[in-house]
Amino acid sequence: MRFHTRKWVKPEDLNPNQTLFGGRLLQWIDEEAALYAIAQFDNKKIVTKYISDINFQDKAVQGDIIEIGMEAVKFGNSSLTLRCEARNMMTRKTIITIDSIIMVNLGPDGKPAPHHKTKIEFVKDRLKGKED
Repeated sequence: MRFHTRKWVKPEDLNPNQTLFGGRLLQWIDEEAALYAIAQFDNKKIVTKYISDINFQDKAVQGDIIEIGMEAVKFGNSSLTLRCEARNMMTRKTIITIDSIIMVNLGPDGKPAPHHKTKIEFVKDRLKGKED
């Protein structure tokens, strides 16, 4: 799993227990999943269709740095299924795991559209094809 994003836990991210609010972490994860899918599909029109069970395993407190990792699990006709882990960079403990996040590629009409992808592509690889 590749950890692309880091978030700093600030006072506004805390719940009444003075730990990271789960909703804030889920917001960060949903945004990271969307950015991951946008980069893969080369399309800004992406929606979250499904998020499986969420397993909170540890906490984070103010000042901690959270790393969010995504891994592609399956390419569908118009979708991409991702697995996610968020961990505390300071303690290296896993905070949350999500086994399945399904992102859907949309066409100009706002309906699911085929993306024609079958494997992970990196931007550097796309650029190589354009240089040739």
